[in-house]
Amino acid sequence: MPVIAMTQEMGSLAKDVAMHLAQTQNLAVMRHEVIDHLAEKMDISKSVIRRLREGRAGFVDRVTTDEEGMAIYTAEEVFELANKGNVVLRGWGATCLLRPVPHVVTVRITRSMNNRVAWLMGHLETDDAAFAEAEIRRSDAAHAARMHQQFGVTWGDPVLYDLVLNTDRISVESCVSQIMNLTNRPEFQETTASQAALANMTLEMHVRAALKSAAASHDVNVTIEASNGRVTLSGIVLRADELAAAGKVAAGVAGVASVDNQLRLMANSKLYSSGKY
Repeated sequence: MPVIAMTQEMGSLAKDVAMHLAQTQNLAVMRHEVIDHLAEKMDISKSVIRRLREGRAGFVDRVTTDEEGMAIYTAEEVFELANKGNVVLRGWGATCLLRPVPHVVTVRITRSMNNRVAWLMGHLETDDAAFAEAEIRRSDAAHAARMHQQFGVTWGDPVLYDLVLNTDRISVESCVSQIMNLTNRPEFQETTASQAALANMTLEMHVRAALKSAAASHDVNVTIEASNGRVTLSGIVLRADELAAAGKVAAGVAGVASVDNQLRLMANSKLYSSGKY
């Protein structure tokens, strides 16, 4: 069951490659599921999510949106879709999130700026090349900033990908052929170990999302490790109620068989637990 994670680069023809993969290989394509998931989880409008992702968000959007929560819920949805297999995941940090999973193929589709500008001018039905280029550069900057913030990587670094394809020189059909050739290679075959790795990472993210969603553990940011349903929490919390709540919330997540709560309470916080300073 191939899982292909691709970049989302305006004007690169990545969308065309993803759709052709889906049509010719009978694969699902991640469409609006992530935005729907985020809007429901965070109780914000889809338009706000789009503005934040596209670098168009104003001051109010930026200061009132929990961007950490957005990153967590995004990852949760990406992992969930990857677990189903037979899917093309484009954008949303999927290439970085899924790179540790051995059977996932990570692909960057790219193209020269001139051709990207021409593509956008055609879609916008405009002859203003300067405007089109500014839009592409703004989009690229937003992607780069988000990838660096979430993963500490340089967006576009070829080391992040198993395959980099330039649609200046390679047709959409040839891109699909190259990607499928790689998915069929021994290195990218799904194994029991690779399935387990993906399942564990997915459960870890479900637990992290649950902690974020619960009022009692909303601010808890600790290490979460999952192995065959056993979840270990480790790190430091500021309040005793957070320590207890984290274990309880984690235990309630579907797929969690047991919780080893190794969280520790910040020593100094005990001095102020009564609220008297």
